[in-house]
Amino acid sequence: MNGAYSAIRVTERVYWVGARDWAVRNFHGYETDRGTTYNAYLVMGDKPILIDTVKAQFFPEMMARITSVTDPGNIRYIISNHAEMDHSGALPQTIAAVKPEAVYASALGVKALSEHFHLKEEIRAVRNGEKLCLGNQEFSFLETRMLHWPDSMVSYLSGDGILFSQDGFGMHLCSTELYADELPKDILYHEASKYFANILMPYSGLVKKLVSDLPNLGLHISMLAPDHGPVWRRLEDISYIIGLWGNWSLQKPSRKAVIFYDTMWGSTASMASAISEGLIEGGCSVKLMPLQSCHRSSVAAELLEAGALLAGSPTINNGIFPSVADVMTYLKGLKPQNKVGTSFGSYGWGGEAAGQLSEFLKCMNLEQAGEPLKVKYVPDQTALRLCRELGSKIALALQKKCSP
Repeated sequence: MNGAYSAIRVTERVYWVGARDWAVRNFHGYETDRGTTYNAYLVMGDKPILIDTVKAQFFPEMMARITSVTDPGNIRYIISNHAEMDHSGALPQTIAAVKPEAVYASALGVKALSEHFHLKEEIRAVRNGEKLCLGNQEFSFLETRMLHWPDSMVSYLSGDGILFSQDGFGMHLCSTELYADELPKDILYHEASKYFANILMPYSGLVKKLVSDLPNLGLHISMLAPDHGPVWRRLEDISYIIGLWGNWSLQKPSRKAVIFYDTMWGSTASMASAISEGLIEGGCSVKLMPLQSCHRSSVAAELLEAGALLAGSPTINNGIFPSVADVMTYLKGLKPQNKVGTSFGSYGWGGEAAGQLSEFLKCMNLEQAGEPLKVKYVPDQTALRLCRELGSKIALALQKKCSP
């Protein structure tokens, strides 16, 4: 086994035995420009327990970290909080290597893991709210369905007050620092909000319920241990990240507008710039995002705390420019709420793109402020003035939407 890797002690009996992925830059369409971690945890006792595993190719690294603490064959139980492959990919290899007494997952986790890997080994289902003594360790299990897969659950180690929260309260961030309090707050905020926007936004109602229910569950959380990103160990930091999730789940509109667009010959870009001037004059903050330099997941992240979404596209082959269509399809799946929206674009002869974007906005249930704005060929001063007026109109709509 590779002697380069060691476990990191988290508490007297809990160790981090995960893996760092410095190289990953695309996570099913989400740009992970700071990489990620696959966090797995080893709980030592008379019968050692492994909480989650890692992406399949990182199995040797995880096993090496476990070996630095104990013989992997000593592991008697495995808890699988989430069946997605970045956390369960190494599970079949792990089962074969350690031959545990049992593998525990939610009822839907049992189904998902069986269908993923066609496992012959028995995976046992734990019920929502069930308490289970595994050796001399007591765990409680809470289903968190659709946060963000149907099988998702969290596990609470009562003696240590650790909530192993799978994808909950995590982020895609690879670093040599294990704990959130060792990292700059602005980076934590940026990556946490990006993670929420791109993964949890469609399930905001369920997040809201989870955050409101947590204080009533009788869990004395002294540490939040997610499956991605840093561990939250200080009470003020735990309150901070739970509070952020609670606030984001409300999707409150603000006087911030996100304008994303692509352009063929600069005309749609000129329209976007003029619209932004009207928004700024109307007291809004603006994030102008040309898709030649902005990724879809960055657009989603900026939109999380915004109140307006403006999409611009030239018309190509009687349709939306490909990069704009890509982002609109992506955002439609994320289901942003409480936003004002509109569309715009330049065209040569057909001019269908702006109207098609408007249909996207209708499907997303965004409140539209006026008709799509189309400009033929290169916008002149009159057209640019109309663009600026559209920005002012959106600013006024935002002011009303954000008023108490």
